[in-house]
Amino acid sequence: MTSTDSDRSASRTGSPEASETAVDEPTRTDTSHPKTYAAGVPAVAVSMKRGFTQMGPLRTAKTFLELNQRHGFDCPGCAWPEKPGGRKPAEFCENGAKAVAEEATRRRVTPDFFATHSVAELRERSEYWLSQQGRITHPMLLRDGGTHYEPIDWADAYRLIGDELAALGSPDEAVFYTSGRTSNEAAFVYQLFARSLGTNNLPDCSNMCHESSGHALSTTIGIGKGSVSVLDVENADLILIAGQNPGTNHPRMLSILGDAKRNGAKIVAINPLPEAGLMRFRDPQRPGDILGAGTTLADEFLQVRLGGDMALFRGLAALLLRAENANPGTVFDHDFLETYCSGVEDYLALVADTDMDEIYEATGLRPAELETLAQLWISSDKTIVCWAMGLTQHKHAVATIEEVTNTLLLSGMMGKPGAGVCPVRGHSNVQGDRTMGIWEQMPESFLAAVDSEFGITSPREVGYDVVDALRAMRDGKVGIFMSMGGNFVSATPDTEVTKAAMARCRLTVQVSTKLNASHLATGDTALILPTLGRTDRDIRDGKRQLVTVEDSMGSVHLSRGSLTPSSDCMRSEVGIICELAETVLGSDHAVDWSGLASDYDRIRDHVAAVVPGFENFNDRVRQPDGFLLPHPPRDSREFPTDSGKAVLTVNDLEWLPTPQGRLILQTLRSHDQYNTTIYGHDDRYRGIKGNRRIIMVNPDDLAELGLVDDQPVSIVSEFEGAGGLEERRVDGFRVVSYPTPRGNAAAYYPETNPLVPLDHVATKSNTPVSKGITVRLVAVP
Repeated sequence: MTSTDSDRSASRTGSPEASETAVDEPTRTDTSHPKTYAAGVPAVAVSMKRGFTQMGPLRTAKTFLELNQRHGFDCPGCAWPEKPGGRKPAEFCENGAKAVAEEATRRRVTPDFFATHSVAELRERSEYWLSQQGRITHPMLLRDGGTHYEPIDWADAYRLIGDELAALGSPDEAVFYTSGRTSNEAAFVYQLFARSLGTNNLPDCSNMCHESSGHALSTTIGIGKGSVSVLDVENADLILIAGQNPGTNHPRMLSILGDAKRNGAKIVAINPLPEAGLMRFRDPQRPGDILGAGTTLADEFLQVRLGGDMALFRGLAALLLRAENANPGTVFDHDFLETYCSGVEDYLALVADTDMDEIYEATGLRPAELETLAQLWISSDKTIVCWAMGLTQHKHAVATIEEVTNTLLLSGMMGKPGAGVCPVRGHSNVQGDRTMGIWEQMPESFLAAVDSEFGITSPREVGYDVVDALRAMRDGKVGIFMSMGGNFVSATPDTEVTKAAMARCRLTVQVSTKLNASHLATGDTALILPTLGRTDRDIRDGKRQLVTVEDSMGSVHLSRGSLTPSSDCMRSEVGIICELAETVLGSDHAVDWSGLASDYDRIRDHVAAVVPGFENFNDRVRQPDGFLLPHPPRDSREFPTDSGKAVLTVNDLEWLPTPQGRLILQTLRSHDQYNTTIYGHDDRYRGIKGNRRIIMVNPDDLAELGLVDDQPVSIVSEFEGAGGLEERRVDGFRVVSYPTPRGNAAAYYPETNPLVPLDHVATKSNTPVSKGITVRLVAVP
């Protein structure tokens, strides 16, 4: 495989246009009123402009026409599913277009680029500048004490990793991290490699986002996945969207919400910030929306305080209980509760003691707002609650999601069309990675099946999740860190602690498509291994290989890249893992690594034998829309809990009061960003332009704190740790007056990740608390 002439025309040391457009530290922040609608003509214009800039017109047309199509490739962005039974000609959103343009760019980062730019120099560049340089074309090595990355042969890179692994005192001194965009096939062989070595140290990005959802749902309904489909959302009577911004993070969800509205659904937005996508949607594929005002989505906007969602659902349950007591049998589904649920009496006793004054203080809502929500709930026969990281990244996140589930169970909203739980996952295959075994504590049934299928002995000790891996690295207990995709340094909390932890490793290995900050926070020795992306054609032994992904609602389907790879020195993720495994474990190992690398159908045959629900994997995934994985609570109201019933849980009410002179901060994405990938410095929907180092604060809080709009500040976080009060600080920020709840503030990550202490984690799930950080603002003269 070779690059095309047009590919080769890109600068050998990074694209000139990338350097011209990259702005590291803007000095001025332009603000306007937040937008009141999402998408429309501006979204189309931005999509096409980004495509043309990065890919050129012909490449743009080819990729966009194949994006999320049955014959094409799955979007490398979010995990929102396609609607069964057919696809629109343009089955993508603005941020999906940006993600594809960044991956399919004609810009190249070659060995000449690394010869020109030292690691020290690159560390001074912004995440945006780094990402704009293009696709990495060759394996690169940073030697111990070296100043520049230099090329290395693949075989030598594998031998280097093997030598370092052999020198470890224990396999548990190695950590194997996974990003959410890794395919099912790559994830399966990755976990197989780690377990063949003898470790369960398989942290992944789920540990930082939806781990709280998985824990709460496993406890309450017995399976850590959502229970609804796209068609359920489309046909629901009532949809609550809590702690989620679909206009930026899952824009294709808006078209389904628009369909639901046209079918008569009521939609309630529950969020600390007014988000344009939840207010009004101008569907670019509906002429009436483009020419007119679009579709109003949210019937009600409940501007809940940060950390107040648990109190909101507890208060809702209390109002429902009051209505049930006034008119027995009209609110609760008693047949469902008696047949399928446990813990009902204890939970209702707790709800009966609810102090509604505390509920209103915790949520910041007026009594009439919660009463309106209760009436909508009572009137609905089919209710869905959707949520994302606005719920999962709090200290009491697990208890909050259990509270959400409790409320749905009271009304029998499980195992019926148009009703259920809908945790909206972020990265495109983050749910599939977990299904394939990327978890530090896979159940015995999975490990036993792997051992039986391959003739190995998997370790049984629980491995490290992300936070525990960082602690172990910090404490010198890890010698090797390997990342399969992603940008670990910028995705994790406590950035300076993370960088120091990486520096304590002997070897860090990054399997990557593009340059990012994790390539510059290294161990003594560092490797960058360039890999194919979703858009790239993958040929092994003369055969075009296909991969699969699982979307946010448990549907598994194929993804077929078609672009000529940027360099013939690239390898697929599957190829890298299998070639490394054969080098390290030997050609006589029980697993036929070479055979798996040469034909991904063989991997899928093994998956079919190991993972329930994947029977006849190769045949079923080649159906037009793939296949849907089983979900017992949804399919048959069977709950795989210890009791065999859904569990209504009892938790003390938790919320976040704002200390005097302080604010509670949430970190979030801008509209020109996906996860840690920065596309630009503008946040169009929030009306903020030219700067990412800002903090959004209620104007009344600004006045009370003696600050004015656009004033320079430092942000200092405060955390009561085991050794007393801990502080973290970031400088060079400006305040922006914004309609946040009183006492709350918001700022972008990864710029504010340094403020999140490593030990500030959610109870039970160990997820970093990025949505509930106590901060004070320090004015800069």
